[in-house]
Amino acid sequence: ADAIGRELGIDRVLAEVLPQEKAAEVRKLQEEGKTVAMVGDGINDAPALAQADAGMAIGSGTDVAKETGNVILIRDDILDVVAAVQVGRSTMRLVRQNLLWAFGYNAAAIPLGAGILYPFVAQVVSPELAALLMATSSLSVTMNTLRMRGYVPPIKRGPPSGSPELARREPEPTLEVAR
Repeated sequence: ADAIGRELGIDRVLAEVLPQEKAAEVRKLQEEGKTVAMVGDGINDAPALAQADAGMAIGSGTDVAKETGNVILIRDDILDVVAAVQVGRSTMRLVRQNLLWAFGYNAAAIPLGAGILYPFVAQVVSPELAALLMATSSLSVTMNTLRMRGYVPPIKRGPPSGSPELARREPEPTLEVAR
């Protein structure tokens, strides 16, 4: 555990402790005001997974760990932890964008629909135009959200081209189709 921790750049590793000690350590970190993510795969990890702010269960682990975790990592790849955090951050950024857009759009469109311009132009927004404005708002939020469909977390994209790491990487297997 210590060797893996060093390889991943983790300063403090807690290994070979009882389940209640893991949960107590998570609680202690939370009391210090820290947000805690716990990654585990077994029955011994379930109490700490439940206590953590974000519990990540490894998919090959026990059913108890999977039931307790907030996120289930399908593969036994430690980089999936980073990928899960990156997906979560991108999702929250998108939620904030959608809320900001909807708030701004409605802050302008509702007064128009209520007739704020009537004293100046003696016109009101027709029901058809109001419906179109509402549909446009919903469509823009939906289209913005659909951008996440093709999202690949940066950790899964690999190093940028020209990077020294690129030369050391194994080539990705390719799929050949027989004709």
